[in-house]
Amino acid sequence: MKKKTIALLVPAALALPVAAVWLGRAWAARQLRQDVTRLFAPAPDPAPPVYEEAQLRGLPAPVQRYFRRVLRPGQPYRRGVRLRHTGQFKTDLGKDWVAIEGEQYLRADPPGFIWQGRTRQFTARDEYVDGRGHLRVLLLGAVPLLHGQGPHYDQGELLRWLGECVWLPTALLPSAHLRWTSLDEHSARLTLQHQGLTVSYRVRFNEQDELTEFETQRYQGDAGLLTWQGRATHYRDWHGQWVPTVLEGSWVQNDGQRQPYARFVVQRLDYDPLQPFP
Repeated sequence: MKKKTIALLVPAALALPVAAVWLGRAWAARQLRQDVTRLFAPAPDPAPPVYEEAQLRGLPAPVQRYFRRVLRPGQPYRRGVRLRHTGQFKTDLGKDWVAIEGEQYLRADPPGFIWQGRTRQFTARDEYVDGRGHLRVLLLGAVPLLHGQGPHYDQGELLRWLGECVWLPTALLPSAHLRWTSLDEHSARLTLQHQGLTVSYRVRFNEQDELTEFETQRYQGDAGLLTWQGRATHYRDWHGQWVPTVLEGSWVQNDGQRQPYARFVVQRLDYDPLQPFP
């Protein structure tokens, strides 16, 4: 083969993987927009219900104080929320932190969310839609590395939805499927039933009546159930809602050692419009 021909073929061969990655990312972005649009499809319901303090009657004392702190009487229930975040993430508890940025779409009723996060090496998509949980991880946004699904993922993703409703506090008000039970002066049990699943958290509140910690038993891969803990901090006003800016997730080992693996910092949060970010 002539040297000139080789010189032409080598750049073309190198360009093929780059093109494949670009096409994979473009397809994933299009799929995300379509799925988020379906997630937020207009509900046939009339005007949303309105929060009133009378709804708090009979709730545990710290839960009542929390809702009085974060909600205003007369405000309508939020149908959903979208947000963008930066932060740090560990792909394995024994590895170093890597920078991550992502976007999240959370629907109140029925429970559902779609999250997509990106690092320099991979793109991950986590979701709970129609009662089913899924986790997908792609190398360079194009090469499949993991597709997790099944009962353990259903449980884990519904727990994620419930914990991250700190960004959507009207979704935490009591209903036919969600209840609060008393534990002590600064904590309560939060239980949710959906699509045949029942999940719960032990929720703790600080002296400022903010929800700051939620703990449960959750599946960690093939290791079985392990204590999982979420922390919510740096509260601020977002469009009239008092919600956290920082969320952190950790596994708690049997010896009590807490091992954080995700720390997200909200950069933008919207309750309207409920549509994909451009």
